[in-house]
Amino acid sequence: MYVGVFLYPHNTIYLQVLPIIMFDTLLARTDKALIVLIVLGLIAHYTHIIAPSIDIPIEIVLSAIAFIPLLSSTVRSIKSKRVSVDLLASVALIFSFLAGEWASALFINLMLTSARVFSVYTDNRARHVIKSLLKLKPTKVKVKKGDAIVETPLANVHPGDIVIVELGERIPVDGVIIDGEATVDQSSLSGESIPLEHKKGDHVFSSVVVVSGNLTIRTEKTGKDTTLEKIITLVEQSQESKAPIAFIADAFSLWYIVIMLVGSVLLYVFMHNVALVLAVLLVVCADDIAVAIPLAYTAAIGHAAQQGVIIKGGNYLDGLRRVKIVIADKTGTLTKGKLHVERVIPFDTDEKTLIFHAAMACFLSSHPSAKAIITYAHEKQIPAAEPEHFDEVSGEGGTATDKGQIIYIGKMSFLKEHGIAVTAAQEQKIQEEKNADMNTTLVAYDGALQGIFSLADALKPRIKEDLAQLKLLGVEKCIMLTGDNEATAQRIAAATGIDEYHANLLPENKVETIKKYLSPNYKVMMIGDGVNDAAALSLADIGIAMGAIGSDAAIESADVVLMKDNFAKIPETMRLSRFVARVAKENFWVWGIVNAVGLALVFGGVLSPAGAAAYNFFTDFIPLINSAKLFKKHLPFDRLK
Repeated sequence: MYVGVFLYPHNTIYLQVLPIIMFDTLLARTDKALIVLIVLGLIAHYTHIIAPSIDIPIEIVLSAIAFIPLLSSTVRSIKSKRVSVDLLASVALIFSFLAGEWASALFINLMLTSARVFSVYTDNRARHVIKSLLKLKPTKVKVKKGDAIVETPLANVHPGDIVIVELGERIPVDGVIIDGEATVDQSSLSGESIPLEHKKGDHVFSSVVVVSGNLTIRTEKTGKDTTLEKIITLVEQSQESKAPIAFIADAFSLWYIVIMLVGSVLLYVFMHNVALVLAVLLVVCADDIAVAIPLAYTAAIGHAAQQGVIIKGGNYLDGLRRVKIVIADKTGTLTKGKLHVERVIPFDTDEKTLIFHAAMACFLSSHPSAKAIITYAHEKQIPAAEPEHFDEVSGEGGTATDKGQIIYIGKMSFLKEHGIAVTAAQEQKIQEEKNADMNTTLVAYDGALQGIFSLADALKPRIKEDLAQLKLLGVEKCIMLTGDNEATAQRIAAATGIDEYHANLLPENKVETIKKYLSPNYKVMMIGDGVNDAAALSLADIGIAMGAIGSDAAIESADVVLMKDNFAKIPETMRLSRFVARVAKENFWVWGIVNAVGLALVFGGVLSPAGAAAYNFFTDFIPLINSAKLFKKHLPFDRLK
């Protein structure tokens, strides 16, 4: 089966949706017409509106025509040395022909033809995510050539080209903004519904929509190298990897078919009742369970993709419900990975004045601490004024001059070099902050140290609650790995509720730590950013990359990719894993009960061959419809534990 897109002249295409959709549509239309004819034939048979001399030939012709696709499928199965459910259905149909049970033959063909139509419908639904992604690709692009703007096909755009994207248009490439500001809707990639502000220097990705403003973008990636194309590839490939329960269903179906065929032969040998054997075959010949379980996992993977979570296969989706150990990297996973102001300690001035002077000293600096102080001033609604003059010494500090006043900001050594005295009491306070694992930035003006800004890596919002949700889902231990010192690790662990932590680790140390927890008795999940943690993600049973949008390394190294940096998606996806497993188990139970009831009715003399065929027709779709509910946008698993 092909699943894919349009051909680019210079790209190797790996998805081809259109040909298979056209073929499936034609096949479905033919089968629908055949269903109508079979239904009319059955109505004519049971209402006796046509004379038997005409009725029987019509039934024979319809049965023969409908038998052709089944016969073709059976021959292919035999050639490939594979026992399929179609073989069991073919045997049942041949028995109907031999016994002259033409109504039964029509019911079998009605069942099989309807199943094919349903299969095309569900396959198209499974491909819906891919097709919806394909629609996000603009066919024409505005490229700047000198002073002119030329509209050209997307296939003709190359890295380095300057692309113009205006209000309401989709960004056609991955690139960096070189001019303009805009608000973009990134939900097509990340599942995030809130538009984001972008300005010069920011990276943007193909398929996102400009909802306000205009952008000039320097192209970095096009075609199959873009983030959108990589997501499409992952969604397609994810459908090829089966969950363990799907392998069980396949193996079960194989043995079940063999047992039913042997049992039917033995039943005929001992009972010599062709009608009874035919009725038994008609009850058990459908392949609903073999189709319903893979369908459930395919639908669930598609559902996750629409939420910005790319799962690379049913085996990983199923494995999420078996996770007992969660190992998470600290920076970028549990924390935001950037500094924020924890507290401000003024000495001989008021806090507002201290923040104002610090923000002025930081106004022209690109240092992470300076950016954090500017953000803090903004949060406190204290305006940051630009100084008349600014000098910065990399890694040490800086000086800002305004109206003759000099503001010093940075390390203690930097301030002392500029003649700023620090008292013993102030030094003691600075040391206390460092002992509490704070990064300290000192601010001095009027010739004296005026205060301390204590900064730390900020925790992600609700991370403690999200980790608690993992515990509710059966996780026994949450472990943090970090290259930071013991004090930092201890502070983060205490704030998040982490059970265990390992500090001062190099990347290779993280791999060795994960090896200690691997076990055949449970699944180990590793959560990281997919770049520095690539080796650790690959080693764990299930590797989850956070905020992987635009990161090739993250997309390639992880088993589950969160396009948005949202930890809450992890417990949500684990609930999806439990939900789809429950649906699969429901299908097994429903299938078993329906077949048991059907066989009881056959051996009790209630169902004739025609009745058995009708019974099978109406009950075979129950597990399929149960699996198809996973195509819904909103699934009832929010509180599933």
